Amino acid sequence: MSVALPVAVSPLRVLYVLRNLVHGHDWYGPSVSPGGYQQALPRDWYKRDALVVARALIGCYVAHARAGREPLVARIVETEAYRGPKDLACHARAGLTKRTRALLGEEGHAYVFFIYGMHDCFNVTCRGAGWGHAVLVRAAEPVSGFDEHTRLDGPGRFAKGMGISRGLDGHDLTAPPLWLAARDRRPRIAVTPRVGVAYAGEWADHPWRFMDAKSRCVSRPPKSAIGRPGKAKR
Repeated sequence: MSVALPVAVSPLRVLYVLRNLVHGHDWYGPSVSPGGYQQALPRDWYKRDALVVARALIGCYVAHARAGREPLVARIVETEAYRGPKDLACHARAGLTKRTRALLGEEGHAYVFFIYGMHDCFNVTCRGAGWGHAVLVRAAEPVSGFDEHTRLDGPGRFAKGMGISRGLDGHDLTAPPLWLAARDRRPRIAVTPRVGVAYAGEWADHPWRFMDAKSRCVSRPPKSAIGRPGKAKR
């Protein structure tokens, strides 16, 4: 599907279009030119394990259209994978509830939850209905539509800065007003254990947090919050 956003036609854009005609979509989704965020990732792009989607989301773009205003566009630089009921750090461990309905639903939807009584957190559902796989977007680089003081480093700041609230829980991410678009280059990715899930025991130690190794916009949690305190970080 296409979302009508203004994109300047340039020689570089023509090259990307020609490449798509010859090669089609690559593993990471439809290729786009820098600044071209109008084409949402297709449903089947999300029909993969959360570990695969979490890594592939690094460098992708998220856009939020707003009536009468410029869309907010950001480049994702940090994610975490959550892998269903057996993953004790994943909300799917609680089974089907009002809170987890979107999480356990079809892939390619938003799962937005409230935490610590103050923050909304944005997740992308994946793999398929019933699996409970999702990817938490932890940080992004502002691209357009933001004021100069906006920070998107951290899941709470990201959701707030992007204007994402629980009203978008269950939203279909292949359609406006909120959608994701493919990355235009493949970044170098660093990995660590997840943040703030020490309660999950050994599940907290898995290296399921992914980051753009060159980005200055990744979150900076204390070392004690990464994995389990006292455990070697992989």
